[in-house]
Amino acid sequence: LVRRSGGYLSAATEVRAEGEWRQAMTIRVAPARFQPLMAALGGLGTVEEKKLTTDDVTAQRADVAARLATKRVIERRYIDLLARARKISEVLEVEEKIGEVREEIESTESRLKTLNDEVAYSTISLLCYQPLPQTVPEAPIVSFASRVVESFYTGWTLITSLLIGVIAVWPFLILGPAAW
Repeated sequence: LVRRSGGYLSAATEVRAEGEWRQAMTIRVAPARFQPLMAALGGLGTVEEKKLTTDDVTAQRADVAARLATKRVIERRYIDLLARARKISEVLEVEEKIGEVREEIESTESRLKTLNDEVAYSTISLLCYQPLPQTVPEAPIVSFASRVVESFYTGWTLITSLLIGVIAVWPFLILGPAAW
């Protein structure tokens, strides 16, 4: 469904635990194909929860693009200053500033690329699970002999429990007649 919609999986995990098979996926799809893909995914099973949120990154994108343009202008000015520098100390100082501005430009370009991706694709976080059949062990067949053995064991447990009970109440057996 994702491939047919022109989207791709940006993350996927699969876990089998606690009697179920659980898959979590992050799907990226073009905004025009978002609704049809959501409808198709909803047809795969029972939808238990659905949340839709929007983040308008248009203003952020415009701001980052403006900062990038400003930083490129500053870089060009430093390059012009570098061409006019006469002393080695001036050259080193301007080159250091160019390096700082270049680093800022690369960081801003990366942020702009991320924002462009957010504008170009919608994100769907999908969590699917399937209960796994639990095997229930069959009840053992109880034979006459096994019941006789169990009765002997139950009788022995009763006798030992009574003996331990008498030992546990010995202070009452001695103090009771004395108090009487």
